[in-house]
Amino acid sequence: MRTLVLFALAVMGTLPASAHVVTFGWESGDPVLGMYGSGEPPLYASFAYAPDPVHTGTMSLCLEDNSPSGTPYAYVAWIGALVDGDQVEASFWRYDTTPGVSPSCRIWAHWNDDPGDVNGYAGYAGGNTDYGPGEGWDLTSWSWTVVDGHSGLVIQVRVYSNPGDVVWVDDLTVTAPDHAWIHTSEGVGPVQPSSWSRIKALWQ
Repeated sequence: MRTLVLFALAVMGTLPASAHVVTFGWESGDPVLGMYGSGEPPLYASFAYAPDPVHTGTMSLCLEDNSPSGTPYAYVAWIGALVDGDQVEASFWRYDTTPGVSPSCRIWAHWNDDPGDVNGYAGYAGGNTDYGPGEGWDLTSWSWTVVDGHSGLVIQVRVYSNPGDVVWVDDLTVTAPDHAWIHTSEGVGPVQPSSWSRIKALWQ
């Protein structure tokens, strides 16, 4: 049984380096997967409807700062089953109309090596340091390369603002290797983590 498990893991680790793409525009599902910060909750995450800013479709993500201090952030995508050398790319459109001052946001990420808990944390992974022009909608993006044996990555919207400030986000795109799974608040796709669950069950 152990030999079968190790063989399955070896196959997963040697799959082709082709990629798949998941897009999400907050037209359905919960607003975010989770969040972090000093407030309770750190952010008020909700759907925005026109005439509030919407980049495409009928809805966008609205994040209102509720943290008395620090930098709150929302989890908008979770990628798992990664191996060293894998590359993950993500982008989203963000909206603010305050050039050079808060509120603003940027794309960031942290490592999460626990495939069963979106709130797991295994160190920060960095991201784009650009706060945007503050003149309406602009596209922000970043690319991460998996290192040090990490197996999961959580994409964040980091909010730089004062309590009560609001930013808007829309049209998230995540690109990852075919052997990885990508989880947004709409669900998991296109590679389901059920294959990993079956492998773990063999070990038990």
